[in-house]
Amino acid sequence: MQRALELARLGEGFVEPNPAVGSVIVNESLQLLGEGYHQQCGGPHAEIHALRMAGDLARGATIYVTLEPCCHHGKTGPCSQALIQAGVKKVVIAMRDPAPHVDGGGIAELKQAGIEVELGLLEAEAQQLVRPFVKRVTQGLPWVHAKWAMTLDGKIASRTGHSQWISNARSREIVHQLRGRMDGIMVGHQTALADDPLLTARPAGKRIATRIVVDSQATLASRSKLVQTISDAPVMVMAHRSAPAENVQRLEEAGVEVLLTGNDSQSGAAFPDLRECLQELGRREMTNLLIEGGGGLLGSCFDAALIDEIHVFVAPKIVGGGAAITPIAGVGLEQIPNYANVTESAIQQLDSDLYIRGRIAYENPTD
Repeated sequence: MQRALELARLGEGFVEPNPAVGSVIVNESLQLLGEGYHQQCGGPHAEIHALRMAGDLARGATIYVTLEPCCHHGKTGPCSQALIQAGVKKVVIAMRDPAPHVDGGGIAELKQAGIEVELGLLEAEAQQLVRPFVKRVTQGLPWVHAKWAMTLDGKIASRTGHSQWISNARSREIVHQLRGRMDGIMVGHQTALADDPLLTARPAGKRIATRIVVDSQATLASRSKLVQTISDAPVMVMAHRSAPAENVQRLEEAGVEVLLTGNDSQSGAAFPDLRECLQELGRREMTNLLIEGGGGLLGSCFDAALIDEIHVFVAPKIVGGGAAITPIAGVGLEQIPNYANVTESAIQQLDSDLYIRGRIAYENPTD
């Protein structure tokens, strides 16, 4: 199963909106007969690749798979039926597929065919692998990654707004790798105005992300790099319904998609409702969303408990100043948590920078 998980990770960035899945077939002596992973959306699933490699040797063998085999006709046929027809003796599954069109159906078909099924081996590791997929199919929301680069004293820009460059070249390489496996990359309108970013992966990654600006009044400039490079990657502006019609028309004529939403549920003011925005992205089967700032947007997302994972790059620099900009604005918590609200953290040194990655816990994980 560990090998199946290793294989599954090779598909990350290629298979979304499908989950990353790996599979290994062995005989009674644990000799490898076949293995495979889901390589691209619309292509054969992991089990099919493993069965093709094993051929007739799959009959009477045991297959290990990181996620319950599908039992529906989609872009490919049901893997449960393929396993039955191949004559496998036992199927060891790390975790059940929570998607409504599967959700135990594959397991039931295998058992009805007389195949032994074991569920739960390395389940925690498998769940970690497909958390973005699970969130989308169960909550209708993308997995939200928040990224920022900051100085040692916690600033993402000086009091004048100057921010380039805080992080070093190696840190920026990691950021481009992140962008290259995202479905969407989001910034606030102030960041779009101040930095005039491209928000593309350089070099190109596994996916081409939609570039998204949260811009209440649809003020994104036609001369911005985002609009000027719209042929390279889609651009979307998430605005409030009160946005001037002439602004919306100007952007749409330039090829920008403008999504109009109601009031932000937290403030009640004329800001796009972020949860409604993310729900729309989920309907479009966007699985991974990267939010790159600024502090106002990240703060609003944190206040609304919308951030799932953080990617923070800390540079050995000090800016100082009470007016300098911090990465998470918004309302914030009333008290310092009495528990670590960043879990599963990992720290990597990138020359002089530190890269900190972890999950956000909005409730005490020990409760």
